[in-house]
Amino acid sequence: MEIAENAALIVVDVQKGFDEADFWGPRNNPGADEAIASLIDVWQATGRPVVFVRHDSERPQSPLRPGYVGNDFKEYVEERRGTGAGKELLITKTVNSAFYGTPDLAAWLRAEGISQLVLAGIQTNMCVETTARMGGNLGYDVLVAFDATYTFDLTGPFDWRRGADELARASAVSLHGGGFARVVTTEEIVAAAS
Repeated sequence: MEIAENAALIVVDVQKGFDEADFWGPRNNPGADEAIASLIDVWQATGRPVVFVRHDSERPQSPLRPGYVGNDFKEYVEERRGTGAGKELLITKTVNSAFYGTPDLAAWLRAEGISQLVLAGIQTNMCVETTARMGGNLGYDVLVAFDATYTFDLTGPFDWRRGADELARASAVSLHGGGFARVVTTEEIVAAAS
């Protein structure tokens, strides 16, 4: 695997509100935060660009709503912002895809000549997957650091309930098998980027 010198790390929605288990329910992958932090560290140490994405929920009861502490980035992300040698961008959004945020992610990537994206963050099957799918559709070389993501149990139609692990794996299969992204491990990415 090759990681471009200007590959952008896109850190999706790593916000305090996702720690509110009473709202979200059971989650998977307790090691995700450590993996996300390691990716940010490598990107900043090597001078690669990092995009921090924040979800500003328009739902009044959401732990991710603006003005509520849950909207803030988790401490380990906030303390790393602005400390790297490379360029940094903050995207805010109200929908799943970082490509529908402010400022315009695709325009920034084009201006910077970036064609490879590495995604990490929350939730695997929601905002990470949607951003990866759009990135793939737009022609970017997208890698998803699977173990640097997590999600929550979810109930869908017909009272179908799926666990977080099952949803995360289904997301990985859809992304990788469908050709939207290469789903890999944090260790593989770090080894290639260091």
